[in-house]
Amino acid sequence: MDEPLNEKSVETQPEYDQVKLQMLMQEMRGQQNIGLGIMGGVVAAAIGAALWASITALTNYQIGWMAVGVGFLVGFGVRFLGKGLDKSFGVVGALFSLLGCLAGNLLAVCIAVAKHQGIPLMDLITRLDLQIVLSLMNETFNPMDLLFYGIAVYEGYKFSFRPISVAESDKAKI
Repeated sequence: MDEPLNEKSVETQPEYDQVKLQMLMQEMRGQQNIGLGIMGGVVAAAIGAALWASITALTNYQIGWMAVGVGFLVGFGVRFLGKGLDKSFGVVGALFSLLGCLAGNLLAVCIAVAKHQGIPLMDLITRLDLQIVLSLMNETFNPMDLLFYGIAVYEGYKFSFRPISVAESDKAKI
């Protein structure tokens, strides 16, 4: 049987000194670095795309959930290096998540074509131009890709922001 709520059973949110909170946020914003955040996004997108293509090549199966992993990886890369709080870090994470997904999908297709044609992967990649890339992406597009890309973009955005730790938030408590 549930007990009725009373003042002792209800946890209250800690109160924050607004001046201390503003000082903490200003200090944290001073640690932001959009350039490093972009670098984190680029590196994570490249690693995610390579993992996506490698797993697809090993399993001979296109796994849409790989996009979700790319989004998480990119978001974490942007957060780890950029230490951002501002919306621009989320935009960077979202953009590079999408680019990582597209690159992973394209690389997976290139690996499959190279295997099928019996040519070295790098020879195939060096022959790609925009028309061929668009044709390959169009031929292999599946409407479900939009769902997974959307989730990846959301995760890339969401995970790109620096969390405020308990120790940091304690600095702003009254």
